[in-house]
Amino acid sequence: MSCAAPKAPAGEEKKTSWPEVVGKSIEEAKEIILKDMPEADIVVLPAGSPVTLDFRTNRVRIFVDTVASIPHIG
Repeated sequence: MSCAAPKAPAGEEKKTSWPEVVGKSIEEAKEIILKDMPEADIVVLPAGSPVTLDFRTNRVRIFVDTVASIPHIG
């Protein structure tokens, strides 16, 4: 069994990363990624999370590290 990414149709190169979503909201990032890769299984994780090392051609991980609002007791 090969771990190589599937070939894109002639004249089309399949994207493997989305640097343009850095700094956008999670929802915006998902929308952009899904536009390019509708079959993507998007997983959102805290930055630094441990992840499995298996390679899946349809999985895209989004790592987030910002606090969106003031934490408080309540």
